Amino acid sequence: MLKTTPLNAAHRALGARMVDFGGWDMPVNYGSQIEEHHAVRRDAGMFDVSHMLAIDLHGSGARAFLRGALANNTDKLRDPGRALYSCMLNDAGGVIDDLIVYFFTDESFRLVVNAGRAETDLAWLESIKARLAAAPELRPRRDLAMIAVQGPQARERVWQVLPETRAATAALRAFQGVKLNQLMLARTGYTGEDGFELMLPAAEAEALWRRLLASGVKPCGLGARDTLRLEAGMNLWGQDMDESVSPLDAGLAWTVDLLSARDFIGKAALQQRGQSRQFAGLVLADQGGVLRSHQKIATPEGAGEITSGTFSPTLALSIALARLPVGVATGSLVQVLVRDKQLAARVVKPPFVRNGKILVN
Repeated sequence: MLKTTPLNAAHRALGARMVDFGGWDMPVNYGSQIEEHHAVRRDAGMFDVSHMLAIDLHGSGARAFLRGALANNTDKLRDPGRALYSCMLNDAGGVIDDLIVYFFTDESFRLVVNAGRAETDLAWLESIKARLAAAPELRPRRDLAMIAVQGPQARERVWQVLPETRAATAALRAFQGVKLNQLMLARTGYTGEDGFELMLPAAEAEALWRRLLASGVKPCGLGARDTLRLEAGMNLWGQDMDESVSPLDAGLAWTVDLLSARDFIGKAALQQRGQSRQFAGLVLADQGGVLRSHQKIATPEGAGEITSGTFSPTLALSIALARLPVGVATGSLVQVLVRDKQLAARVVKPPFVRNGKILVN
């Protein structure tokens, strides 16, 4: 039996094509995936992300616990509502999950974790309490729904529907949020565009979804979410990293604090192993194929592999994220095996697109 979000009936009423996404009944598109993609880049689109899980941490040991549980340093979080992207690692330095942590007080934080990793994450967090000598209360917020409204007009559309939120959110910077009673608005997302991620009581989600729809926000499915995040150079757990992959090999070294004296689970393994692969973007230079995950790459420095690949609606070219041997130069050409043909692809530095702007030639 597939799990459903509070917006399932709304998706079906709009004629969404539904798929099994990690055990959840989710919309892949509502007609044209390309139109949904362009709506987010050019105007405003919205995604049901209620399958993801918010976990609230409460108690005097909350900050100390996260200091040891996450690879990024939550000591950076000092302003209420400030958010931080981080990986949570196992002892071998592999990525259990990537997540966002929001700070409210030293005794109150919120994590937002991936849907397919939620139960694993909860079990891991409970299991390491004794090791970290801190035992905050972990409260899974399955009573909440989440709607991501993304695009250059996203914030204005949200303010049009929720005018009472404008004053409290107009000055929010990227990766900052605010709680307004039972509603939380955060200037975060997974598309490379501006906007808000909204968390609210599940019972209120469908009414808000319909109001956003009436204001002109286009509903978007998992298909557009994937092409948008890939253009933005954003990793997907299970493709670009997993429990066997170090964040240093997944282009996420910027999220790992190895410099402070703070210890965290997986730190020793990362220090011992270091970086063994480099993470890069590819743009297909030859015609006649589409870059896809698991395709093999040949370079003068050795073999590599695509982790995520797609046709980019914004660039009108095929693009990919890939793990390559260390030393492959940006701008160089590599050969990708696409359906038994070797096709040339150019190595670039992601992201490919951010805030509507193409960043690669």
